[in-house]
Amino acid sequence: MSIRLDQTVPFGRSLREYESMFSLSAADRRSCILDCAAGPASFNAELTAAGGTVCSFDPLYQFTGAEIQRQFFSTLDPVIEQVRATPENWVWSYHRDPEDLRRNRIAVMERFVADYSGRTGTGRYVCGALPNLPFEADRFDLALSSHFLFLYSDHFDAAFHLDAIRALLRVAREVRIFPLLALRAERSQHGDLVYEQLRREGHHLSIEQVEYELQQGGNEMLRLRRA
Repeated sequence: MSIRLDQTVPFGRSLREYESMFSLSAADRRSCILDCAAGPASFNAELTAAGGTVCSFDPLYQFTGAEIQRQFFSTLDPVIEQVRATPENWVWSYHRDPEDLRRNRIAVMERFVADYSGRTGTGRYVCGALPNLPFEADRFDLALSSHFLFLYSDHFDAAFHLDAIRALLRVAREVRIFPLLALRAERSQHGDLVYEQLRREGHHLSIEQVEYELQQGGNEMLRLRRA
């Protein structure tokens, strides 16, 4: 899938954020993990350094680390200003305030670029886009999807979400998706339809509250296990 870099907002999250967003246990961190639509997260770099096994998957990886970093800095301050202008939409528990959010995003980007651009990152960052996953069935123990599915519900319809989740369930025994809000800070309009169809197909799913909340009300994760 080809994307235009100048139309992306390449923000990533850290290992600590992933642990809170996805309720990752010590056993989860030792499993084989697919981070799908991973973007410039430092999760892969940090967990790999701690002995974990992670494959990151995103169309963003058609670009170099320097290109991704330039786009990040071109979008960073406008995004932070939007956050400052809408205080009612944000919860300052993990991050202390907009400036702390800005510092944390820069730290994540720097850790990502160092890993992604270095020799040790080879093979751990795969370019591609949902629902086309180039992995064999049951390749992973756990698939994570952060800030993509459901968040961009105005751009991707319910059929896309179903195809994407089925693809994730094919390659991983368990799938976790966070958050369940769309960009306008409301529950995704596709949620109920998608959940019901997956239940009809026999998959096991639950919506669980997690520790992480940045968007107001965005503290729920979808956990799925294949039929």
